[in-house]
Amino acid sequence: MENSQQDQSQNKQLAADGDAATISSQTQYLTFNLDGEAFATEISKVREVLEYVQITPVPRSPEYMLGVINLRGSVVPIVDLRLQFAMQAKQMDVDTCIIIVEIEIDGTQTVLGVLADSVQEVIELKPGQLEAVPSLGTRVRYEFIEAMGKIDDRFIIVLDMQRVFAVNQLSKVSAQVASGSESAAA
Repeated sequence: MENSQQDQSQNKQLAADGDAATISSQTQYLTFNLDGEAFATEISKVREVLEYVQITPVPRSPEYMLGVINLRGSVVPIVDLRLQFAMQAKQMDVDTCIIIVEIEIDGTQTVLGVLADSVQEVIELKPGQLEAVPSLGTRVRYEFIEAMGKIDDRFIIVLDMQRVFAVNQLSKVSAQVASGSESAAA
């Protein structure tokens, strides 16, 4: 019993100290595809994965914001990462899905849906499998990329969802969702 409490105390201390090697060695990522490229995001940011459902458009929203869905009574904006990353739009198919993510903006948890061509699997990447972001060679703006994950002979672009949805972009989306949901309620 005493050892168990001591272990818990040590684990809390490691987390409090920010021991990156210990924490990141246990990091899991959800992998998904966009335009034939493999991407990943930390599983801790993912709430759930949904099959594609009908999206209600919101007038005057940015091109990458497809609209909103009703998720158990909550209005959730849906963003097409293909469009946000300047990739060509794609027709929805049986593999298209919506990844529901939760990120913090100005101290408030915000729920968003991210459209993906397909979801692959949950993987675990150790620190030795993560490499620095190259300044050239990706179609995605480098500031959106947290790292390049390496599994065997392939690379996976690990996105930082916090940076992908910068505050200035999300404030526009949130304002449009609020005005759109008021219009829909009327």
